[in-house]
Amino acid sequence: MAGLVGIWWIWLAFAIALGVVEVLLPGFIFLGFALGALAMAAIVGLVVPAIGVAPAMALFAGLSLLAWIVLRLAFRRQSSGARRVMHDINDG
Repeated sequence: MAGLVGIWWIWLAFAIALGVVEVLLPGFIFLGFALGALAMAAIVGLVVPAIGVAPAMALFAGLSLLAWIVLRLAFRRQSSGARRVMHDINDG
């Protein structure tokens, strides 16, 4: 596994696999991990190809958390158009 974390296309394949899982399963869980893996593919491919397993996993976790927070803030602003009714028409 130590040799695999330094290969950019492994991270890209992992990002695509997580993106497919996000599409197939309901929820909003795997998209942050997919974006973290995509960022890791760019980092390993362009910046630091010889990275150890522990720093790679820590960087992946941090990037995934950051992506999840950004996505959470971005999707929270969108409204579904649903209206919340706080009172009953039969009251008073």
